[in-house]
Amino acid sequence: MAVKGHKCKHYPETLKVEAVRLHVEEGWSYRKIAEHLGVQDKYRVRTWMRKYRENGDASFKDGRGNPYRVETEQDREIRRLQLEVDVLKKWLQILNREGCKTSTSSLTS
Repeated sequence: MAVKGHKCKHYPETLKVEAVRLHVEEGWSYRKIAEHLGVQDKYRVRTWMRKYRENGDASFKDGRGNPYRVETEQDREIRRLQLEVDVLKKWLQILNREGCKTSTSSLTS
């Protein structure tokens, strides 16, 4: 469990795969793997092994973010230009209203 103010240590996918390989192919103990790879504790290695048994090779892929959303540079540029057009339209409306007020006040004088 993480202690308040402390960051959890994250390990790269390659290190996790190596830990699993050492246990499966070489028969190393969790403690020996943790010491060899610099992992904080043997229970983390045991957790990686459990995930590997449940999900296979895909268990260590980074699953953060929306995998179905792929925004290209072109999409970002289109979105930025659409926002710019909206702002300019709003500014034009404001200027037109201000222009009408000044032109009507000059007619009445």
